[in-house]
Amino acid sequence: MNDLVLTGRNLRLEDVLAFEAERPRVSLSEEARNRMDRSVRTVASVVKADKPSYGINTGFGAFANQRISPAQVRALQLNLVRSHAAGVGDPLPAFLVRRIILLKANSLAAGYSGIRSEVVDTLIEMLNADVLPIIPSRGSVGASGDLAPLAHMTLALIGEGEAIHNGRRLEGPTVLASLDRSPITLEAKEGLALLNGTQVSAALAMAGLQQTERLLLSAILAGSLTLEGLAGSFAPFDARIQEARGMEGQRRVAALFRSLLGESEINRNHEDCDRVQDPYAVRCMPQVLGAVWDTLRHAADVLAAECNGVSDNPLIFDGDVLSGGNFHAEPIALVSDFLAIATAEIGGMSERRTDLLARRINPSLNMFLTDAPGLESGVMIAHVTAAALASENKTLAHPASVDSLPTSAGQEDHVSMAPWAGIKLLKICDNVASILAIEMLAGALAIDDQRPLRTSERLELLQRTLRESVPECPGDHRLDGEIATLSKMVRDGRLLHLIPDGRSGALDVDPR
Repeated sequence: MNDLVLTGRNLRLEDVLAFEAERPRVSLSEEARNRMDRSVRTVASVVKADKPSYGINTGFGAFANQRISPAQVRALQLNLVRSHAAGVGDPLPAFLVRRIILLKANSLAAGYSGIRSEVVDTLIEMLNADVLPIIPSRGSVGASGDLAPLAHMTLALIGEGEAIHNGRRLEGPTVLASLDRSPITLEAKEGLALLNGTQVSAALAMAGLQQTERLLLSAILAGSLTLEGLAGSFAPFDARIQEARGMEGQRRVAALFRSLLGESEINRNHEDCDRVQDPYAVRCMPQVLGAVWDTLRHAADVLAAECNGVSDNPLIFDGDVLSGGNFHAEPIALVSDFLAIATAEIGGMSERRTDLLARRINPSLNMFLTDAPGLESGVMIAHVTAAALASENKTLAHPASVDSLPTSAGQEDHVSMAPWAGIKLLKICDNVASILAIEMLAGALAIDDQRPLRTSERLELLQRTLRESVPECPGDHRLDGEIATLSKMVRDGRLLHLIPDGRSGALDVDPR
């Protein structure tokens, strides 16, 4: 992806998710410029005719019935940006800011917002030069758009904001001076067009989608290793069981487990044991992780549509100015919450498998996987850490979208809380990466303890990969560094090349 030409209509989810790694040069299509010019002419005609149109010659929110004179329409847009820049909290990371700008530029390119193409050109030029506005992470309720965060983005365009470029903080006019540009004077509707939109909510949700897929595939790897460490049965992954249920995600997940497990000396060694069934955290992995797969697919469909969604208000249609509610981020809030629940389930089930490894369900292992029970504690407290994180996730997974707090004197009386849903989702993802790291650490110890027996060819490759990063170290020792190393590998997707056929049939939403 060397160049990305925005039309407002054909931006793909995979383009957004690959943007950070590939960093293509972005530009506006001529088709988009023509549509944008037509919408600008419509706004100009509304101002000239002094016809009441929300946000063009009226106040905002509870002030929607306050008329603004033609002489004040520029001041109206400037005041909007200044007053709405009320965000708080840590700044959003650079990769999210890049996605926000990309999504915002593409939405404006659709030509329904009444904004000049040269304004969007400046926004794109900031993206191409990696001059990134400083955007606080808190302050949006996900309705009427992500107003406060996008106001901070817009301040950088008018010479009153802050940005980071090559690690250096730029302020005020120096932001655009770094691009040899002067601050923009906003015309009628332009401040509102830049602030109205769900791009912050969408960028957060897309990051969560990407992370959740990595966690799901990593959980299949970790679960396979644990299954062997527990001397568990391969029977629950039989294709006939999955077909009898008829769930697509379950079929796909079970197929990946079968291709990972394969021929195994460990498995053959306990074929005649008297254990009839394994606990649910092992036996039901296709059902639970398959449900996560289906959740990812649904979320990907919603977010793919959002890539080209126009979430401004009002919208311009062939001379008509129509007020609506496309700024409401409920679709994003719901899928962010759904992903949060699904991701918490990945972590909850992983913690249970670590507990099974620690409690000696496989008679060939010592309690807590230690060589000297009592004298040494082994993975006792590593499991406690996993339990703490899994419990934290239960609180974080409470849906943000079921809450609504009226704002703007009741004019905005139902809001989505989509940004908070996305922020919570990313917190859960970080926790689950650590939970899976702890399971992999315990699973690798369990495989070590069953030598000279070998597991399947693919799991032996996983074991070698883990041991290259976290060498076997007999006896009690600090585990925090090992957990951090494996957690980063999970978050970065550095183990996913071990998935058969490069991720055979996976979601294809995480280009690597």
